[in-house]
Amino acid sequence: MKIDQLVELLGGDELLTYQSKSVSKDLLHMPSPTFIDDVYQVTDRNPQVLRSLGSLFGHGRLGGTGYLSILPVDQGIEHSAGASFAANPLYFDPENIVKLAIEGGCNAVASTYGVLGAVARKYAHKIPFIVKINHNELLTYPNKSDQILYGNIREVWNMGAVAVGATIYFGSPESGRQLVEISKAFEEAHSLGMATVLWCYLRNDAFKQEGKDYHLAADLTGQANHLGVTIKADIIKQKLPELNGGYKALNLGNSSYGKLDDRMYTELSSDHPIDLCRYQVLNCFAGRAGLINSGGASGQNDLADAVRTAVINKRAGGTGLISGRKAFQKSMADGVALLEAIQDVYLLDEVTVA
Repeated sequence: MKIDQLVELLGGDELLTYQSKSVSKDLLHMPSPTFIDDVYQVTDRNPQVLRSLGSLFGHGRLGGTGYLSILPVDQGIEHSAGASFAANPLYFDPENIVKLAIEGGCNAVASTYGVLGAVARKYAHKIPFIVKINHNELLTYPNKSDQILYGNIREVWNMGAVAVGATIYFGSPESGRQLVEISKAFEEAHSLGMATVLWCYLRNDAFKQEGKDYHLAADLTGQANHLGVTIKADIIKQKLPELNGGYKALNLGNSSYGKLDDRMYTELSSDHPIDLCRYQVLNCFAGRAGLINSGGASGQNDLADAVRTAVINKRAGGTGLISGRKAFQKSMADGVALLEAIQDVYLLDEVTVA
């Protein structure tokens, strides 16, 4: 992709020319070819973890850049298999999930114990595996939001994976249990030499106030990120923020929720999407843990939406995109093209950090 093609997809160059009005990029540890040496190496991670991170950051079209493009397909559990794969039944077969990640030039493929275990001997040495160890399930009636462990860390290690993935539903009644479970799992994963990736998602009906969904608020998702890096997640996965002011909305009336400082909204961020995302990066220990934003659900303008998210993430100081449904809910060829378009954003020198 050329820069003029990107501008056309974006519908203009506003996102490409915007100068951040939040914290300076000079305060951040930004992705680079030497990021592992500059940032991860000074941590308490052992050499095996550094090697795993090297495999992750060194693979695919973005290998050696400091950026990540990951294909995540755990929707067979998280969103039910029929609903997820009806658009393309090809992906009921786990091998095609891995093939899409390889053909699409991804750094890694992230999926379940079952999916990656089904083809591990054929592919674990061909593309880095990120094994997702916990999931929601959609058969309990009525449906509930909880993340349940589906296996153990030793299984992940035996599968040849370079990293463990997990979700915590911050804000949910079960988040305390999940926090303890995943912090222990991450400790074991690090001891065995694997990296850790945390889906720092919010889940609470109270986060929807007066027609606004504060699950996507920069202040609340930013704090979730900060909790994630506190339990030593090497990489944080988060939804792209679309608004701000979650703490303010939840503190209406006589309620008391969390802590806030007005400078969170006036100095550390603004209403611009790049600044909202930068606040997420800032909460990842100022970028010491890489922030990868999710690609979101498939829709009518997947290509344009995907490259827009990539531009926002990159210009905010983020580390990449983890996009699943936009890629696998279409033909293999179109999925590959979308993944490559995302990667092109990170390969274009004209797309700079704001």
